[in-house]
Amino acid sequence: MTVRVLMTRKMPSMSSGLLDAALMAKLNELLLELRDMANRQYGYISGETMRNVEDRSEYLVISTWKSLDAWERWFASKKREQKEGTVDALLGSSTIYKVYSYD
Repeated sequence: MTVRVLMTRKMPSMSSGLLDAALMAKLNELLLELRDMANRQYGYISGETMRNVEDRSEYLVISTWKSLDAWERWFASKKREQKEGTVDALLGSSTIYKVYSYD
């Protein structure tokens, strides 16, 4: 059963309400590293990253996996967990994960 995982991340705004360009660049770098790592995992099919057009601080990552088991193995990976921890620490909040299947 193929699954799609939706991950949302929210960048903190500065007191002026603007987004920090250096923080955004670091986040993009980390997301590319995570995608590269996932690309080498059994069962990974594809991924894409988007930003909300109404709230530029919100990112959505969609990844597609051959099976729930393949996703769960990747999610349990220590390397993924460490990199994701770096992302969450950078943003000051946890990534939200939702897993969907085609029924």
